Amino acid sequence: MSRVLAVDIGGTKLAAALVDEAGSVSRSATRPTPRTDVMSALADLIGEVSGGEPVLQAAGIGCAGPLDLAEGTVSPVNMPSWRGFPVREEVRRLTGLPTVLAGDAQCFALGEHWLGAGRGSSSLLGVVVSTGIGGGLVIDGVPLLGLTGNAGHVGHMTVDPYGEACECGGRGCVERYSSGPNLARWALSNGWKVPDGSPADARALARDASAGEPVAVAAFERGARALAGMIASTAAATEVTSVVIGGGVSAAGPVLFEPLARALDEVAGLAFVRAVRVRRSTLGVRAALAGAAKLAWDYSRSAG
Repeated sequence: MSRVLAVDIGGTKLAAALVDEAGSVSRSATRPTPRTDVMSALADLIGEVSGGEPVLQAAGIGCAGPLDLAEGTVSPVNMPSWRGFPVREEVRRLTGLPTVLAGDAQCFALGEHWLGAGRGSSSLLGVVVSTGIGGGLVIDGVPLLGLTGNAGHVGHMTVDPYGEACECGGRGCVERYSSGPNLARWALSNGWKVPDGSPADARALARDASAGEPVAVAAFERGARALAGMIASTAAATEVTSVVIGGGVSAAGPVLFEPLARALDEVAGLAFVRAVRVRRSTLGVRAALAGAAKLAWDYSRSAG
């Protein structure tokens, strides 16, 4: 049976898998992302997964960005040893396979559309709420990558033009209100306290919000409202029918999704915007790898 090679590259871990046309994984492996010499670790990982496989159709790569599709290069924020790194050509040279590249959040969206919570939807927005906020769009079953490959960067949509300055250089970005570190930052500045020695992170904040701690609850309500503004704006611009939310902060569950539903009900006006369905990811950490596999399958068909 023919398979493709799927690769997911992030600042924390590297993952690779062999995936058939139905989305079934025959072999997979992961390893931590090293601080330096990432390509050597990736080459070892690919060799471990693909060794002895007689027929592979193509390779699909999902990688943290920003990236440049025209050049096939990436400059992941959390991987300082890669700046303008030609990952597409390096994987193509290593494997001898036709190779295609997209952002990790775009692959997340494509994976959820193919096999996960967005399966069957005509158009989908995937949102990864974690240390930062990433996003990807799948329109009529096709990932919208954009001229440079950075389309769907919804974490840096402005939801408050008079809001806080963002690390990206913009102002009032969703990420500044809704990412895990920024949820915790706002809560700490407004009186939230954690026991000495305990991490003051989004996981602890979610635990306290679930217990009804007022500042923690307010932090999630504030973050959810920013997410709702972004979702409503994206739906108005693209007419997506589904939104799938993943990433570590989505594990907060009801303390995020309940205020998000309320905020969407308040900010969404037009009927087609109000009709958008928001779901939590069902693939979790496997979504980006699934999307990279779908990317490779689509590329192999178009090239063949």
